[in-house]
Amino acid sequence: MRSHRETHLVSRIGWLRAAVLGANDGIVSTASLMIGVAASGASRSSMLISGIAGLVAGAMSMAAGEYVSVSSQSDTEAADLRREQQEIADNPDAELAELAGFYVQRGVDEKTSHEVAKQLMEHDALGAHAREELHITEMTAARPITAALTSASTFTAGALLPLILAALLPASLTVTGEALGSLLFLALLGWVGAAAGGANPLKPVGRVVFWGALAMGLTAGIGSLVGKAI
Repeated sequence: MRSHRETHLVSRIGWLRAAVLGANDGIVSTASLMIGVAASGASRSSMLISGIAGLVAGAMSMAAGEYVSVSSQSDTEAADLRREQQEIADNPDAELAELAGFYVQRGVDEKTSHEVAKQLMEHDALGAHAREELHITEMTAARPITAALTSASTFTAGALLPLILAALLPASLTVTGEALGSLLFLALLGWVGAAAGGANPLKPVGRVVFWGALAMGLTAGIGSLVGKAI
C-alpha cells in the first residue's frame, strides 16, 4: 500500500506566533517611536537615531523575553515529564489503567483500550503519557532558542521597514507618510500571517491595522504635547 505524507498547519504554531509577534512589534514600536519624536518637532536625524536605538533595544528585548518565557514553559514540561516518568516506575499498573481510560473516554471499548495501552506502555510509556495525559508532543513542545531567534530577527526585519521609509520620505511628509506606510506594512503582515496559518485574512489585517493606528496616534499626540511643553 502506498503511503503518503500529510502536512498540517498546526506544526507552524511555534515559529509563526513568534514571527508575527516580532515583526508586528518591530513595525509598531519603531514607527510609533519615530512618529512621536517627529511630532515633537525634532530633526530628521534625531528621528532616525531614535528609530535605530529602538530597533536594537527592541530586538534584544524580544529575544530575551521570548527566551525567558518559552524557557519557563520548557522547564515546566520537563518537570512534568520527570514526574510522570517516576510515576510510571513506581506504579506501572495504575499508569496502564490511566492510559487505557483515556481511550475508553474516546469511545474505544475497554478490552481494546487496555490492549492498546499495554502495547504503548511496552513501546514508549513516557511518550504515550506525554501525549495523552500532558498533551506534550514533538509538534507543540517549547523551543526557547528557536522562539528567541525568530522574534529577534523578525522584529529587526519589521523595524527596518519604517526606518527605511523615514529615511526616504521628504521632510514635509515625514509624519503622515511614515504613519500611512507603516499601516500598509502592518496590513501586509496581517495578510501574510493569516495565509501562513490558513486563516481568513480579514480579521488579522483589521486587528493589526487598528492597534498600529492607535499606537501611532497616541505617540504622535504625546510627542506633540511634549514638544510644545519644552
